[in-house]
Amino acid sequence: MNDLILRLGVALAIGLLVGLERGWRERDEPSGSRTAGLRTFGIFGLLGGLFAAISQAMVAPIVFAAGFAGFSVLYGLFQFQKSEHDETYSITGLVAGLAVFALGALAVVDDARAAAAAGTALAALLASREVMHQALRKLNWIEIRSAFTLAVMTTIILPLLPNRALDPWGGFNPWEIWLFTVLIATISFVGYIAVRVLGPRRGLLVSGLAGALASSTAVTVALARMARGDRDRLPLAGTALLAGAVSVLRVTAVVALLQPGLLALMAPPALATAAVLVLSGGLMLFLGPAAVDGADGVRNPFELRALALFAALFAFVSMASAILVSYFGDTSLLASAAISGSLDVDVAVLSSLRMIGRGIALPLVAAAVLAAVASNACARILLAVLAGPPAFWLPLAAATFGAVAAGAGTFYLIAFA
Repeated sequence: MNDLILRLGVALAIGLLVGLERGWRERDEPSGSRTAGLRTFGIFGLLGGLFAAISQAMVAPIVFAAGFAGFSVLYGLFQFQKSEHDETYSITGLVAGLAVFALGALAVVDDARAAAAAGTALAALLASREVMHQALRKLNWIEIRSAFTLAVMTTIILPLLPNRALDPWGGFNPWEIWLFTVLIATISFVGYIAVRVLGPRRGLLVSGLAGALASSTAVTVALARMARGDRDRLPLAGTALLAGAVSVLRVTAVVALLQPGLLALMAPPALATAAVLVLSGGLMLFLGPAAVDGADGVRNPFELRALALFAALFAFVSMASAILVSYFGDTSLLASAAISGSLDVDVAVLSSLRMIGRGIALPLVAAAVLAAVASNACARILLAVLAGPPAFWLPLAAATFGAVAAGAGTFYLIAFA
C-alpha cells in the first residue's frame, strides 16, 4: 500500500511539473478562460496512475485501455473545440495531456524513476519551444541533413560493424574506428551548431574560441594571415594561444569520456599547459586593441568527405601504431603519436587510447597523448611561421614552448618523481 501511494505521488508530480509549464504560458489569461494548466495536468497524471492501479489490481489490462481511450476522446474533443474557438492548429497541448496520462500509468505499473525522468524531459521540451523554434529559423537544410546523417551513422551503421580486429596486429577494428569518427564529428558539429544558434559575434576572443571547437590549427593560420595586414599583431597571437588552450581542453574531455582512468596521469600536465596558454594569451589579447571582426563564418564541420578522410587516416594511423608496437616495442608508440599528432591531434590521441588494454602501461599511453598535443602545437607554430609575420609568430612560439615545457615538467613530476 505504501509503495502504491508513493507511485501515485510520482504520477501526480509528473502532471504538476508539466502543468506548471502549461499553466505559466496562460498565466495572463482571465480566470475561467484558461484551459488545462497546473491542477488539470496534475489530475491527468494522477488519473493515469489510478487507471493503471485498478487495471493491475483486477488483472484486467482492458480497464486501462478503456480508460486511456475514453480520456483521449474526451480531451481530444475539448482541444478540438478550443482550437476552433482560438483559430489555432497546435496539437501540442493534446499530445502533452496524453503523454502525462501514460507516464502516470507507467509510474504505477513499472519503473517510477523512468517515468519521472521522462516527465522531466517532457516538461523541458515543452519549455524550450521558443529556443527550438529560433534555432530552426537559423539552421539551414544542409545542417539539418547533417544531423540526420549523424543519426544514421550512430544508430544504423555503427551497430552493423564488426567489433573485433580484422588485421593480425589488432589495429583495425571497424566498430572502434567508426565510433571515434562519430564522436569527433559530434563534438565538432555540436560546437558548430552552438555558434550558429547563438549568432555571429564580433571580436577576436569569440571568433577564435568558436573556431577552435572545430580546428585550432585553422584558427591559427587564419589569424596569421590577418597579421600580415596593418593591425596590432599581439592580440592576434593571444587569440591563437587561447585557441590552442581550447584544443588541449578538448583532448582532455575526449580522454575523460573514453578512458577516465588515464586522467590522473594526463589531466595535470594538460591543465598546466592550458593554464600557461590561457594566461599568456589573455595577457597578449588585452595588451592591444582587439578591433578585428569575427571570422568570416565557421564552416559546417560535418561533411561526408571530411569524415571519410578522417576515418581513413584514423584507420591507417591505428594500424601503423599497432604494427610499430608489435615489431619495435611499446616505446614506438611515442614516435607514432608525435608524427600523427602533427597532422591531426584527434587521430593521434584516439589511436593512442586504443592501446590501453593491450599490455601497454598507462604512463606510456599518457605520454603518447601528451606527445600528440605537443606535436600539434609545434605544427601550429610552423604554419604560423609560413603564413604570418615574425611579430605574430614569435610571441606565439615563445608562449607555446613555455606551455609545452610546463606540461612536460608536470608529467615528469607525476610519473617519475
